[in-house]
Amino acid sequence: MSSFRIFDIAGSAMQAQSVRLNTVASNLANADSVATRPEDAYKPRMPVFQAMLDAQQGSQGGASVGVQRIAESERPAEARFQPGHPLADEQGYVYAPAVNAVEEMVNMMSASRSYQSSVEAMNTAKELMTRTLNIGR
Repeated sequence: MSSFRIFDIAGSAMQAQSVRLNTVASNLANADSVATRPEDAYKPRMPVFQAMLDAQQGSQGGASVGVQRIAESERPAEARFQPGHPLADEQGYVYAPAVNAVEEMVNMMSASRSYQSSVEAMNTAKELMTRTLNIGR
């Protein structure tokens, strides 16, 4: 396996975690949005990751990561009784997305740490390559 493949693998991990951070930001931004009907409420999103094996390298190859799709949560919208709200239905309810802010913050911290780990892997690989080049000096 080429030493440069490390950068491809770490880069794919950084790309995947960036998508994860974007979905967390979207979920948190829409956490307080409401709708008149439950089916119109925002549905929290989460990326589904997939390992992508390097078929050219066989069993010696690395595996990068890719985003297979962005899935929407199946949790039902939360009914809130707010009869004075302009979007309230006939019974006085508005429907908010099932976004758990604590879960989203944990996802955000996990994605951030994973991203940082990939950056460290790239920096370590760069440092080792630089040291290898300096052996002959």
